Order: sequence, then C-alpha cells, then structure tokens
Amino acid sequence: MDHEEVERILEDAEVVACLQAPLLEAKELRDACLEADIPVLLDRADCCGSQACDCAPKLGLYARTEDLPRVAALVRRRWRELALREGTITEDHESVAPLVAAEPPCPACGTVAPLVNGACTDCGLQLE
Repeated sequence: MDHEEVERILEDAEVVACLQAPLLEAKELRDACLEADIPVLLDRADCCGSQACDCAPKLGLYARTEDLPRVAALVRRRWRELALREGTITEDHESVAPLVAAEPPCPACGTVAPLVNGACTDCGLQLE
C-alpha cells in the first residue's frame, strides 16, 4: 500500500489517534502498517503541555476505528520481536506467552477469543 492509495482510502474516513511516537519511530510504524495493508496517516501530535517543554517532537499515528485492532496487533508483534531479539525476555516469559497462544483479533470488533461455530463470540462475524 502506498501513500496515494492511503490518501484515497482515508479521504472521507473518520480517523482516530492510535498512538504518539518520536519522529523516526512513528515513520517506522507507519511503514510497517502500510506494508501490512493497514491505511494510516501521520500528523503532528500535541505537546505534553509543559511550559518548559523539552520533549522530542512527536507524531500521531491515525487510523480508522475498524483498523485499530490490526494496528494494536502489529505493535504487539513488533514489541515482542524487539524484546526477544534484545534478550529482554524469553519465549516462555509471561508477558509474551499469551501473544503466542492468543487467537487473532476479530477484524470487525477486535475481540480476541476462540471462534464459536466459525464466528466471533462478540459481534457474530462469520470468519470460517
């Protein structure tokens, strides 16, 4: 997915802030989302509000509400991969063990639970 396609998809869509990050991290997350076909935009984020603000400039990552579960799953995967690569945790650590075994989130409502008769237990979307 490229920037022109994202602009076309999100032209009339309502977007919400997913997260704030320093410039380089925000661009990396945006690129990872686009690679995963999740349309997102970057825009200036609000300052922390301190009068003597010395915090680094931040960007906000914005997506459609229905894409928030996919963005969250992408961020969790990236965090897990980073923590494992850096040796901060191991595969059996309690903070990542649920991610390994967890069901993928429902694309409609974001519920993470086993399917019942091939459908989401929360919204009923038929997935199988």
